[in-house]
Amino acid sequence: MDKNKSSDALDEIPTFNVENIQNNTRIINYSRTFMSIIGGVIAGILGVNGLTGIVFYFLVMAITTAGLAAKTEFSVHSYFDSWNRIVFDGILGGLMSFVLFWTFAYDMVHIF
Repeated sequence: MDKNKSSDALDEIPTFNVENIQNNTRIINYSRTFMSIIGGVIAGILGVNGLTGIVFYFLVMAITTAGLAAKTEFSVHSYFDSWNRIVFDGILGGLMSFVLFWTFAYDMVHIF
């Protein structure tokens, strides 16, 4: 009886392929950077300025997170070791790209 119990416990331990998790994390970072650039251009074209732009950035990141979760069919543990990977990884990494393209698009549309 104990033998079956211990083998069942071993079957329930999740196993992860580190290379696949690294690849999936890289894809998340690329997706967030791309969405930061697109969000910055949209914010600049719309003429968003001040703290509203930062709120707009976090709104874009929330939409990106929802899109990534939907892409995994909300079965995040099949692709990552925790929800933190999909929710928090790379959020602040794209902030500088967002600000760069936000100011560039704002200047091109509203100043020049």
